[in-house]
Amino acid sequence: MPGWPAPTAEQPPEPRDPGAPRGPVVAGVAHFTPAAPPTPDYVGSRPPTYAPEPTALPAADPEDLGELVPDTVLEGARYGAYTLRAVSLRGDSARYRGEARRDALLVARFGSGEQALVLVAMATGARAAPGAHRAAAEACRWIGQAVGRSHERLVEDLRAGRRGDLKSGLNRLTDRTLGKLRAASGEPTAGLRCLLLPADPDCRTRVFFGAGEGGLFRLRDGEWRDIEPAVPGEGTPDGDRLTMDLGIPVPPGPYEPAEPAQLPFRFRAALARPGDVLMMCTSGLTDPLRGEASLRAFLGRRWSRAAAPGLAGFLADVRTRVKGYADDRTAAAVWEA
Repeated sequence: MPGWPAPTAEQPPEPRDPGAPRGPVVAGVAHFTPAAPPTPDYVGSRPPTYAPEPTALPAADPEDLGELVPDTVLEGARYGAYTLRAVSLRGDSARYRGEARRDALLVARFGSGEQALVLVAMATGARAAPGAHRAAAEACRWIGQAVGRSHERLVEDLRAGRRGDLKSGLNRLTDRTLGKLRAASGEPTAGLRCLLLPADPDCRTRVFFGAGEGGLFRLRDGEWRDIEPAVPGEGTPDGDRLTMDLGIPVPPGPYEPAEPAQLPFRFRAALARPGDVLMMCTSGLTDPLRGEASLRAFLGRRWSRAAAPGLAGFLADVRTRVKGYADDRTAAAVWEA
């Protein structure tokens, strides 16, 4: 559409013989044709404030190099009827200031064959909390361990469509995971968002759950819809029961000390349709998607194609910048065949 920059090409140019000249040869001298100007990597009327590439590295402790967080993490897979793409990248502001990425991403498969379950977990450490990147990584690791231990029963509930069972069990599982983080500081130190994706091609149920800021979107017929579930106003309906043995103790009694305030739990279970694209993301991408129509249009065009983009193409799409939005971005998108 008018006013939008051309999308970055997904396919590289045809390879050339490195020994061949790139222009006319006069008196044995190769004249090189100047390269075309780079394609803009942003949408909107003005370029972003920060440079498009990393500038400063986070400070490193020589005795604790395992704490270093890479600038970008990229993952992908294909199971059953869907193709998954996921990425977590440091925001422009953190790249400029030499700060660590506060977003964490975990993509894991538990089980094999049609009994397998894929978990996508992403977390964002609180901006003012010390060690925010560690809190985010721990949240992903702990939720991954719990889901992995119970993946067989989770798959059974997904196949049977036991929405109440899933909601009740995953609520408690999320509370315990984030409760470990709250115990150290007395307040929430990370938000957590997860997708459960069964490998069985006959099971089209996709489950989102978590707590904290971020977004859940669906692209259908070229149009984006914000499907972030509202915070429930009532308790679990009668008849819901926990079918997963998550190893979680029952909630404390009325005379036990109350835990610190919890982030509201969010849950959504839905049947995917062929051609749908489901995307879960942290606030770093949610905010510009909601605030900048040209970004929604750009990604809508790019992702409405029949096939999912490759890893490099998905990374280029997610890092498309918008002036005024410079936080970390983490996103997972699921293309339904």
